[in-house]
Amino acid sequence: MAHDDQDRVTALAGIYQAVACVMRIARTGSADTAAMEPCIYSLLQIDAVDTAAVYGPPGAMANGARQLVAQLTGRPERDLELTRYAASVIRLERKLSAQPELLERIGEGIAGAAVLHERCPLLHPDVLARFADLYSETLSHLKPRILVRGASNHLQNPDNQVRIRALLLAAIRSARLWRQLGGSRWQILLGHKHLLMQARRYLDQASNRQPADCGPPTDTD
Repeated sequence: MAHDDQDRVTALAGIYQAVACVMRIARTGSADTAAMEPCIYSLLQIDAVDTAAVYGPPGAMANGARQLVAQLTGRPERDLELTRYAASVIRLERKLSAQPELLERIGEGIAGAAVLHERCPLLHPDVLARFADLYSETLSHLKPRILVRGASNHLQNPDNQVRIRALLLAAIRSARLWRQLGGSRWQILLGHKHLLMQARRYLDQASNRQPADCGPPTDTD
């Protein structure tokens, strides 16, 4: 798969979009399904023609790109918890890359989820549960574990636990793609200006493709 700077920032936005969805569920108990769906969709894309196709329609990672811009500029504000989650995901993916048996197990699990998705919608509870179980059986055993903070009543809800684990698996998928495209933590630490330019370019392109009235994001409780 050929790639460029825009591909790398798309994958990085994928990390931020998935972890932002995790934070929203943990804090409020509701999910922005419009932002969540392309994250879960990416898990099933094994042989995508290009990076954009991994996430579905053009502009699918706009939410993550906005999160990235906010983290780089402080406008409207930085969220240090979001940065912590993203850094934890990147570290965990590096640990995973040295575990070929876990990579094989995840690949087999995703293939099983793909078969289930043939008869169930993408965000169907059974599909999400398959991804959540896969995360629990593999990535949850690696250290450092990703500790999700939020309201206890939301975190103890079984449906929220399933959604959070499935989204963390999607975040790891984006982190793996980002590294495969040449991304590194040094680019995040030292390449703020370039990342910001590419993220804004992504958002400009997404804005030009959207209809005039898109309506608010969809929430589910």
